Amino acid sequence: MKSLKENSQKIHLVIIGSGIIGKFNALELSELGFQITIIDPSQLQNSSNAALGLLMGNMYQKRRGRSWDLRKQSIELWPKWIAFLQKFNNELNIEKPLIQLTTNERKFKKLEKFIYENNDINLRILEKDSIFIQNINKAFQTKNIKGMISLKDGRINAMSLLKTLDKYLKDKKINFLEEEIIKIRKLNNHWISTTRNNKSIKSDMVILCNSLKAVDLIDNLSHNIKLKPVLGQAIEVEINEAEVDLLSLPKQFNIDGKNIIPKSKNKLIIGSTDEYCTRPEENTFEKLTNFLDKQPSWLTKGKISKKWYGIRSKPDGEPSPIMKNLENGLIICTGFYKNGILLAPACSKWVANEIKNYLS
Repeated sequence: MKSLKENSQKIHLVIIGSGIIGKFNALELSELGFQITIIDPSQLQNSSNAALGLLMGNMYQKRRGRSWDLRKQSIELWPKWIAFLQKFNNELNIEKPLIQLTTNERKFKKLEKFIYENNDINLRILEKDSIFIQNINKAFQTKNIKGMISLKDGRINAMSLLKTLDKYLKDKKINFLEEEIIKIRKLNNHWISTTRNNKSIKSDMVILCNSLKAVDLIDNLSHNIKLKPVLGQAIEVEINEAEVDLLSLPKQFNIDGKNIIPKSKNKLIIGSTDEYCTRPEENTFEKLTNFLDKQPSWLTKGKISKKWYGIRSKPDGEPSPIMKNLENGLIICTGFYKNGILLAPACSKWVANEIKNYLS
């Protein structure tokens, strides 16, 4: 009897969307021996390019249900995938730990309760006099920040991950088409994906990973999937004041929903996911630094050396993300508006299992 890998070499899969989810699906499915074509009009404009790569898995407070199951599976899978991908980029790793902080006493009490009830040795409370917080308080001239630290969570550099996946896909000679798909349809036992230039691509299955645009390619009367646009944005601030060494801060931390990553001694990245906007506003700097009662002088004098954003998709009326087998040979994976990088391994594992079941 032939193995799955021997049989799968004849199966052609089309993946629409070249963000983290699309490329990770291509990685997993390519390792199983499938013939893969990735289709995307522009890799540089997808929402993954605005991701900061924070892996908030083990510190997720709702430890039950589908969302926790996906996180738990990804937490276990990520170290294995990092070891595999280091063959293509030996500098790719998960920077640990991850710190979550708040200026809100009620939120802090909730964190305390969460850690007490779960008795997890990888999670610890950080009081305001903690050594991990002292340098944050000193740099940002604050006094009331408290929170928790997760020794199991961390950060993957999103751009480095995308480039590493590109190296893998190139090495495996994965076919990539820089086209926009405007229509998909079933013809006999195959799927036909039609480009804006009226080019047809025939495949055995289609996997939709193209964020908001995924719903444009399906019959919503039958599937009733709704997505809302969500803005992910970040700025890089360059400072010139010698008295502040940004590398004295933790490698990555979050304060009241704002993700902060010191990049060098004088450069800092601040980013967030804003569920209420679809376009960056004029006061982006103020919005991303509003966790501070009073901004320190080094920050107000800082120069924005880079800014970027991406529109992500959030399910409307159902939990995130949307991972469904819509019909024979058509799978959708979208709605990863906050956790695309974290959940990529669990998503690709699920897709692989769905395809195996479909083919068996």
